[in-house]
Amino acid sequence: MVDLYAGDLGKHPNAVDLEYAYLDKSGYYALERQDQAQAWSPKDRQQDFFGGLRWRFEEHIPWEKRRIDRISLFRAKAELKIGNNHLLSDEEMNTYACPWHHNLTAAVCSFRTAKALKRNPGSTFDIPTFYWRNSVHFKWHSSQLLEFGLMEPGQWF
Repeated sequence: MVDLYAGDLGKHPNAVDLEYAYLDKSGYYALERQDQAQAWSPKDRQQDFFGGLRWRFEEHIPWEKRRIDRISLFRAKAELKIGNNHLLSDEEMNTYACPWHHNLTAAVCSFRTAKALKRNPGSTFDIPTFYWRNSVHFKWHSSQLLEFGLMEPGQWF
């Protein structure tokens, strides 16, 4: 998930501005996903990704909701379940790569986090603006997401 937000909350108090949407050009990172059943060792080809508004305003977001990696596309099958942590019950479907190539990845750009932070009474008055030194105008084009490393070539839908 890539967080979009309005640059001027005075004009757009709901945090949505389609004409002048912004996103963060930096501040994204990944940690190896840990396997609790295997003495907290790293899971093979699985990472938890963080960044965007959930990272910058983490004091308003519970730890279990701060990850920005969400399964957007997957082939449903019998017995498959998605947990409260947004991971699938089939461990292989939670990986970023299979042993011989990278899996399909997609960047979903959304105002959802910005809207939630501005609607929530616990955070709305603490956030006068989402704009910061690493905010850039969102161009609504895949090349920008590629430049920032938020998606791979051929993944624009």
